[in-house]
Amino acid sequence: MLEMLLSPKKAERHPWMMFIVGVFYAALAFGLVNFIFGDDLVLASYSGILLVTFTVMFTMPFIYYVIKREEEKDLKDTGSLKMLLGHHRIFQALIWMFIGFLVAFSLGYVLFPQTQSFKAQIETFCSINRPGSFDQCVTQYGVRPPKQTAAVAGKERLFIIFSNNIYVLIFTLVFSLIFGAGAVFVLAWNATVIAAAIGIFSRESVINIPIGLARYMTHGIIEIGAYFVGAVAGGIISIAIIKHEINSQRFWNIMQDSFNLIIIAILLLAVGAFVEVFITPWLF
Repeated sequence: MLEMLLSPKKAERHPWMMFIVGVFYAALAFGLVNFIFGDDLVLASYSGILLVTFTVMFTMPFIYYVIKREEEKDLKDTGSLKMLLGHHRIFQALIWMFIGFLVAFSLGYVLFPQTQSFKAQIETFCSINRPGSFDQCVTQYGVRPPKQTAAVAGKERLFIIFSNNIYVLIFTLVFSLIFGAGAVFVLAWNATVIAAAIGIFSRESVINIPIGLARYMTHGIIEIGAYFVGAVAGGIISIAIIKHEINSQRFWNIMQDSFNLIIIAILLLAVGAFVEVFITPWLF
């Protein structure tokens, strides 16, 4: 029933509508995890994973039809730039949905500070941003780190963030290669991690959420765009393997386009990491 809220064709014509769908799916997942499974002695400790799982379950039907629709376009044309331009509307729709996830999860983090739904995400945030004081970060995750921290350890943080983003891109490629819509799991997980970071920056205040959202989307929009490009590349590779002879020229043309998209995704991640380390702390 939920997949009938918005069709892929309508989402392509009106990408911004996916923001509403993203908020609804994320809020529904948050409500189920906290108000149905939150009191369970066993499942409560895994609420961070359950939050992602339910979000993926609600989103999967729509993503599946989107990937299927986009893959049909890839069979008609080759050329990475042409592909990117052909997919630009659905990229916009997916990014709007991701922003909807962020807004809903950030509000959940701030409005329900006692929730355990972001415990794993907080640990991930601390392992990336403050690996040298991981335990202290987890304990004091509500304290905004000083701006000097990012500048002093700039090169080290740049390497850590870029390598982590490459790691996520690899998982996105693998998931989309095995099952095109599978990449949504990686994207939903990242939405919860970024939402936790926005909650930390906002100091548990709803008023500060727009500033926190602006802070993390300054570089996050670039990184998420890279993951979406990677997901499309993985889907294209899977289509090339399934529908074309390995010895055919068409197969190698599609594979070349896919590798070009992967290179574009890596370059976007490099830019995103640079912005996150050197530009974002300066702006905020």
